[in-house]
Amino acid sequence: MSTPNVIAIDGPAASGKTTLARRLAERLGYLFFDTGVMYRAVTLAALRQSVPVADQPAVEAIAESLEIDVRPPGLSDGRMYDVIVDGEDVTWAIRSRPVDAHVSQVSAYPGVRRAMTRRQREIGLRGKVVMAGRDIGTVVLPEADLKLYVVASQEERARRRYRELIDRGETADLEAIGEAMAARDRFDASRELAPMRPADDAHVLDTTALTIDEAVECALGLMES
Repeated sequence: MSTPNVIAIDGPAASGKTTLARRLAERLGYLFFDTGVMYRAVTLAALRQSVPVADQPAVEAIAESLEIDVRPPGLSDGRMYDVIVDGEDVTWAIRSRPVDAHVSQVSAYPGVRRAMTRRQREIGLRGKVVMAGRDIGTVVLPEADLKLYVVASQEERARRRYRELIDRGETADLEAIGEAMAARDRFDASRELAPMRPADDAHVLDTTALTIDEAVECALGLMES
């Protein structure tokens, strides 16, 4: 088997793409790169600078100015990677609820996407990487050796996100999570720039009824074929 040098995994929130990408990266000894962290980093920077996320030119200017890198984890605190912005470790700061609430809007701005896509390509073209996102196989790295598009039913995705929040000790409302997830799916799939969709040569993997181990084995099987 010739191991793919670059693996692109796309799909909606809570479809299982991030966990699958992380597990594959672990099996292969590759960098796991969740590209969504870059849009979160821009959102965090805008919030910290008290820049309204609705101010598109100002947010795009922030995206152009930031130095963002994603590296293998440097601490053993449960993180899957380090996210470094202008020399600061923001790995956990980008997971705040205010960032959750605004990242879709920020990620839709053309200037933000152009800036982040350039940096994502730079990191991806280093090779030996598994990249997870929403437009990796279609926009960021269309030359990826293997492309997967991971899906699951909306009900199952909402349950997964609900359990994730509860396990972290946070309060959560299953119905509200489902509604927010559906709204984000519509937004991401209908945006004019880089809409979320499978690449023409992507393998679609439905994880609704799969355990993560089963999903990993399916992905490894596709690599072999």
